[in-house]
Amino acid sequence: MDRRARAHIALFVVNAIYGINYVVAKGLMPQVIGASGFILLRVLGAVALFWLLRAWRPERVAWSDAGRLFLCALFGVALNQLMFFHGLMRTAPINASIIMVATPILVLVLSGVLIGERITRVKLLGVLLGAAGALSLILLKPKGGATGATMLGDAFILINAISYGLYLVLVKPLMRKYTAVTVMSWCFLIGLVLVAPFGLGELVAVEWQALSTTVIAAMAFVVVMVTFVAYLLNTWALGVVSPSVVGIYVYMQPVLAAGITWLFMRIGAERIGLPGEYDATIGWQQGLCAALIFTGVHLVSRADRVRQARVHLPAQSPTCFYP
Repeated sequence: MDRRARAHIALFVVNAIYGINYVVAKGLMPQVIGASGFILLRVLGAVALFWLLRAWRPERVAWSDAGRLFLCALFGVALNQLMFFHGLMRTAPINASIIMVATPILVLVLSGVLIGERITRVKLLGVLLGAAGALSLILLKPKGGATGATMLGDAFILINAISYGLYLVLVKPLMRKYTAVTVMSWCFLIGLVLVAPFGLGELVAVEWQALSTTVIAAMAFVVVMVTFVAYLLNTWALGVVSPSVVGIYVYMQPVLAAGITWLFMRIGAERIGLPGEYDATIGWQQGLCAALIFTGVHLVSRADRVRQARVHLPAQSPTCFYP
């Protein structure tokens, strides 16, 4: 299996993990832990895991890359997570879902502006098809989730989408020089300094002795899988494919979340110990939306594969232009 195929498998796994997270993390905030405290817990756990893994294969980082690492930590760890969770608490899930559809489009534009990635017709068509499928899937959900939506919450989600798009583009040059473990180790260490002032109070306030085994397991899943494993695989894939390919996989999250929630309902929430209200209606309309999304992912991936093949031709210069 070649590296590109492994990268696509990694991206699928990442978004499947995010889909599971919609079920696992449901009810943890703010009943068990506040949003900022949960983010600090995630970053603390990721720092410990990444630096433990890095100890096996230490790699030096040039001082000239310190500024870019700081920006990746700011946009990929601190702003990305803080804005998303605080935005979600202040707006409706449907609003957040619709705004997040902008992420792949932002990544496509930023890739063209910052690292000179060519915006081809095929890539643009793929992104637009994926956006149409994701928006349709979101809007098929029952109306009524708009209660409690605020302009401030929507603004936070938009900042989250922009910051994640910037992160995907900014981290790409680092992946040409260092391993994913090295990049993530430094990003999360810097991110820890940035988020600690916001989450320390909420983290200390958690009544750990009162938490059930199920709640602790859910929190561990979010720290280990949603934070450590997902960031590691996502960043590694960026070393193989373009930011626009990674970005368009965001469109698969509603599909995977719906499928996983449907499976979760069939298993039975009470058996797992995570009771709650879950909704996952799957019909031909959802299937059509999923087909649009998968077609969009395929088109962007194919355009990226063609671009990389042309770049590696002997007559072409492999030079990449970074900001």
